[in-house]
Amino acid sequence: MDEKYSSNHIMKSLIWKLLERSGTQGIQFIVQIVLARLLLPEEYGIIAIVMVFILLANVFVQSGFNTALIQKKDADEVDFSSVLYLSLIVATVLYIIIYFTAPFVANFYNQSLLVPVLRVLSITLFIGAFNSVQNAFVAKYMLFKKLFASSLGAVITSGLVGIVAAYSGLGVWALVAQQLTNQLSVAIILWFTVKWRPRLLFSFKRVKTLFSYGSKLLASGLLDTLYSNLRTLIIGIIYTPATLGFYNRGQQFPQLIVSNIDGSIQSVMLPALSSQQDNKKRVKEMMRRAIVSSSFLIFPMMVGMAVVAEPLVKIVLTEKWLAAVPFLQIFCFSYALMPIHTANLQAINAMGRSDIFLRMEVIKKIIGLIILGISLPFGVYVIALGQVVSGIISTFINAYPNKQLLDYSYKEQWIDIMPSLVIAVIMGGIVYWFKYFNFATWQILILQVFVGIFIYVGLAKVFKIESFGYLIRTIKEFKKKRSDINV
Repeated sequence: MDEKYSSNHIMKSLIWKLLERSGTQGIQFIVQIVLARLLLPEEYGIIAIVMVFILLANVFVQSGFNTALIQKKDADEVDFSSVLYLSLIVATVLYIIIYFTAPFVANFYNQSLLVPVLRVLSITLFIGAFNSVQNAFVAKYMLFKKLFASSLGAVITSGLVGIVAAYSGLGVWALVAQQLTNQLSVAIILWFTVKWRPRLLFSFKRVKTLFSYGSKLLASGLLDTLYSNLRTLIIGIIYTPATLGFYNRGQQFPQLIVSNIDGSIQSVMLPALSSQQDNKKRVKEMMRRAIVSSSFLIFPMMVGMAVVAEPLVKIVLTEKWLAAVPFLQIFCFSYALMPIHTANLQAINAMGRSDIFLRMEVIKKIIGLIILGISLPFGVYVIALGQVVSGIISTFINAYPNKQLLDYSYKEQWIDIMPSLVIAVIMGGIVYWFKYFNFATWQILILQVFVGIFIYVGLAKVFKIESFGYLIRTIKEFKKKRSDINV
């Protein structure tokens, strides 16, 4: 086996990725708390609308090429440079389109502020094109230790800029400044920490080869991004920016946690799985380890956050954000399903079956749109609940191809993750009743968190949950290796 894809190297890369994500997301979490206390829900609503258009444009800029570069076994300097130049050309065309259509978007939403915000924030398309190729290089060669420095430095710098701008009374522009600074900081730090440099090389033939794989991911990414943000667009039209701000805040906290853990595992797994794409048995073993480990970590966090949502929002965001509590609870259940989604999709991508990936995305989006159409007349909370229903159905669809590709059925997957789910639900059921104690809000929250951790870890030990033992062994091995190196 290639040394860079050995079990030890994969786990070392995973730990560095987890450190990077947990460090950056932890700081970002603190920054978001400070900004939410300084800014108004309607200001977050405006940024939420703008980000939909930025995210859609970024799908075209990246065009699935970043994943194609990781998946291609023999990707070289010509491939990486060609993708960068093409991405920058696409970014230029899209920026021009966004610049001139911004007034129409503002008129549609009856928010004149959208014009300058959309034009300024779209500058991130150019920076994102460069970062996308750099991140593909980092992921392909599993240089996640390098990414740790860039991400941590960027989130600290952009956080300080955003907070200072918010304290200065700049309102929504504080969020714009934070986004721009973050992207630019990542690009600058990666330039100095990663050895790859673009060269004056371009090959239409290489681009065409990569696009044959990436085009399906482009279509899938466009569908997924448009579908994922369709609710944001609709809520922004039907309801006030403040309502959209509550919806956005409720989604962000569980999203931060899940993207930290599940995203770390999956970003390491794609290049690792791709390297073993000719060995189906090995791919299944690696996929199973990913889905079991991420579920063990994510389930208790999502159940716990749903249970402590009200005191958490009161203390962290203040009472002006209490309307976000129901959304936060709903999205906790939605994001708890992510390990099933991402593990299956990464395995399909690693096997080079982007055709299956695209077909599944189309089917899922059709079903999701039907559910969205049914939920629209019943209000904003039912719209959010519809996303949970759609997510449950999508787990069946995402898992179905891997029965044939890897002999890993949906039933097997649920058998693997069920122990973690059961003890997480037991933990949540116990700590829920603490809310009726006659204590201060902050005392109840602290008690729920610490007792919840104690119960979950205790149950994992008592019932000898496989993933718990695996994580403990991995941490001990990592510590031992670090101590051996220091000696």
